[in-house]
Amino acid sequence: MTTFKDRLAEIEERIGQACRRSGRRREEVRLMAVSKAHPVPSIREAVEAGIVLFGENRVQEFESKRAAMGDLTGQIEVHLIGHLQSNKSAKAAELFSGVDTLDSLRLAERLNDAAGKLNRTLPVLIEIKLSPEAAKTGLDPAGGELEELLGRMIDFRHLAMRGLMTIPPLDDNPETARTCFRGLRELRDKVAARHPALDLSQLSMGMSGDFEIAIEEGSTMVRIGTALFGVREVRT
Repeated sequence: MTTFKDRLAEIEERIGQACRRSGRRREEVRLMAVSKAHPVPSIREAVEAGIVLFGENRVQEFESKRAAMGDLTGQIEVHLIGHLQSNKSAKAAELFSGVDTLDSLRLAERLNDAAGKLNRTLPVLIEIKLSPEAAKTGLDPAGGELEELLGRMIDFRHLAMRGLMTIPPLDDNPETARTCFRGLRELRDKVAARHPALDLSQLSMGMSGDFEIAIEEGSTMVRIGTALFGVREVRT
């Protein structure tokens, strides 16, 4: 039976190989351990193995974990990577180190207000929908709301724009994911040219099944859950 350190070493080797294939430095890609549906002892084991960046899907789930994390909270970053309802924006601004799924102008306004009341600056990524699947969330890359949000970001003094994120379509063909990841990188480049005052340096794309392709296409943050923690606990 493999340990977390064993699985982490394998993932690190694969990240390193993908970076070498694409002529990139390993330091250009951050590894996010997706700890959603895994208990605090699993997070502690990951921290002991050297992980400092985590992703959680739900506000309430992480709120309950955080209460039991004790000294861990000061050692790690935890980003929200699941869809955020605007009525939970205040709690999200309080709990998370960053919100990687900003998907509307209204949510940006709510998060900015909430972060202001906490006297903090909240890093955010804009989620882009590059999949036709109805269950996927994110802004339409060709829609007017994305451009409106980008134009307003400079006014949100308590939000720190960091880049874009996406989730590819469910498809066994690796080229489907590659097309999606390439599309996000190309969109980022176009958006950055139109909005030079914004920091769009981060591209959060790639998960356990496709992170190597994502790195080859320019990902700066890969979100790894199952390959690190194993199969998630079944919710009842």
